[in-house]
Amino acid sequence: MSDQLLADAAASGTFTIGGDLTVNRLGYGGMRLTGEGIWGEPKNPDEAKRVLRRLADLNVNFIDTADSYGPHVNETMIGETLAPYTAGMVIATKGGLLRTGPNQWPILGHPEYIRQCIELSLRRLKTDVIDLWQLHRIDPNVPVEETLGPVKEAQEAGKIRHVGLSEVSVEEIERASKTVKIVSVQNLYNIANRQSEAALDYCEKNDIAFIPWFPVAAGDLARPGGPLDSAAKRHGATVAQLALAWLLHRSPVMLPIPGTSSVAHLEENVAAASLKLDEAEWVTLEAEIKA
Repeated sequence: MSDQLLADAAASGTFTIGGDLTVNRLGYGGMRLTGEGIWGEPKNPDEAKRVLRRLADLNVNFIDTADSYGPHVNETMIGETLAPYTAGMVIATKGGLLRTGPNQWPILGHPEYIRQCIELSLRRLKTDVIDLWQLHRIDPNVPVEETLGPVKEAQEAGKIRHVGLSEVSVEEIERASKTVKIVSVQNLYNIANRQSEAALDYCEKNDIAFIPWFPVAAGDLARPGGPLDSAAKRHGATVAQLALAWLLHRSPVMLPIPGTSSVAHLEENVAAASLKLDEAEWVTLEAEIKA
């Protein structure tokens, strides 16, 4: 990590989810605190717990998890390590996927299953209220209105504060919004893959948080001498830090959630919040990448 960059998520600015949950925009994704294939316990449980405990020190107050990470391992670890949560810490989780083995993610949106997902997430996270519950995927075999029925019930019962969606189109956001208010969208998005531009634009216009998963994937763009590599070196930063800084620059509703199982890597990721390029540099970099 460059000595010039301070590891402080507060440098990323803030966004208020749903009008009442203000978080620093650079958050943390917990998926990597599991075993290979996002299955079972992490290789180093002690280091995983150190990562979670370090978050508050770095002013990271937005944690994203899911019942399918492990499955259940990630939520359980977060609950056992961090509950009762410090004031201002926002925990987001997801439900709606089955886990039948490593790297296997069948979708299941039946209302009965969704109701169970919510209740068990509450128990594992050791909380009475889930700050942000997100539908992990829309089940093509179940009308989204039916899937979201128990979510709306849980929200009305005070068990869920806000509701979000993951990997959706603008049309799907609008359809789901007729059942519950949608305050966040979590789609695949990074500097090398911008296929969700329409969804991001919709989120900007409607003050909806946009949570990019796979935020630092750079692929060939990170090759030695490539545009990302060259720009990162000019600023004494890593390619991952530059990719995260670009996301924060890209939109005021953007909430990147880079994940890691290492405290050192966590600190490096958070330091991206302090990496600032001027507008001309971003324009030039984007043009080089598109070329």
